[in-house]
Amino acid sequence: MMKLLRLAFLGLLALVLIALALANRDLVTLRALPPEAGEFLGFSWSLQLPLFLVIFAGILLGLLIGFVWEWLREHKIRSHAVKVSRKAAHLEREVDRLKTKAEGPKDEVLALLEAPSR
Repeated sequence: MMKLLRLAFLGLLALVLIALALANRDLVTLRALPPEAGEFLGFSWSLQLPLFLVIFAGILLGLLIGFVWEWLREHKIRSHAVKVSRKAAHLEREVDRLKTKAEGPKDEVLALLEAPSR
């Protein structure tokens, strides 16, 4: 059921994106600087692209910036989780070491006292 809903959502999203692309096929000019500043500096880089490519590139750039921002924001959480897992592994090794040390040779009298009564 969930797979069908996911496929339906992706199909609907594809139709919306295709309709958006078909409706925005006109060429637009992207400039690195405003025309006056470009003329003053002698650098007037521009590129003509269909509007839908500019829209899709903006969406993808926004997603990429969001993913990187979130990854950087969660750095403290990830480093804390690594420290905690290392400490837990160290404590587990210490418990195992203490168990094997405690299971070593025992006195016969103590072994009889600790034996389960029937």
